[in-house]
Amino acid sequence: MGIIGWFYSFKLHLIINDQISIISVKVTTTNVDDRKTMPDMVNDPSLGITL
Repeated sequence: MGIIGWFYSFKLHLIINDQISIISVKVTTTNVDDRKTMPDMVNDPSLGITL
């Protein structure tokens, strides 16, 4: 009899400033495209960053 194990993996996305302070944090599963995560993080009005 075998053991079926599950492994979940995540990615941590950080935006930091020049003083190495964390500006924004997002944790996603590995199947989420990084290119779709970034605009959500950067276009947050509370950050004062727009691209």
